[in-house]
Amino acid sequence: MPRVTVETVDHVARLARLSLTDDERSLFARQLEEILAWAQSLQALPVDDVPPMTHALAVAAWREDLARDGTPREQALAGAPDPAEGLFRVPRVIG
Repeated sequence: MPRVTVETVDHVARLARLSLTDDERSLFARQLEEILAWAQSLQALPVDDVPPMTHALAVAAWREDLARDGTPREQALAGAPDPAEGLFRVPRVIG
């Protein structure tokens, strides 16, 4: 018996405020059932000898987090279209 029924798809579609045709409902129910079956098949894989990992890369490619001086104000404002009094001037968004 399928775990994903057309009623399940209807429920999710209603939550997402989607309107689906009958063909789409049937298609999505079948596709979701196939996805869940594939995910379930992963449970059978032997992973006892696989160490836990926090990243897919063997070597973390992160830079060291060091404090450093920021961009000088004059340089940061050099490309601003309308700087004013050492600040970025932007259009008013709240009346």
